[in-house]
Amino acid sequence: QVQLVESGGGVVQAGGSLRLSCAASGGTFSRYAMGWYRQAPDKERSFVAAIGVNAGDTHYANAVRGRFTISRDNAKNTAFLHIDGLIPEDTAVYYCAAGTSGTFDFASWGRGTQVTVSS
Repeated sequence: QVQLVESGGGVVQAGGSLRLSCAASGGTFSRYAMGWYRQAPDKERSFVAAIGVNAGDTHYANAVRGRFTISRDNAKNTAFLHIDGLIPEDTAVYYCAAGTSGTFDFASWGRGTQVTVSS
């Protein structure tokens, strides 16, 4: 099973940008669909973005469309989430997930990275 480690979180002022990374090991990265989810305080985990094995196959939650960009680098076994125009509502723990291409059924999860947006 693939192991995932997120990094890149931190405290950022509103309007700033961040790039989150998800390093994968223990599997054939290029065969996995990758996703990002987030969990804000006192809320359930929610979908943010996903990318298929084809880097052009991307999907976004309506709340982040236009500000978030998901990408992948198969040579580095890493997925990315670039966030522009951060707002306080983006404060959450961001989780990376790997799953079945096509169905986006995510079975492997990282431990998360905290993003805090200050106003």
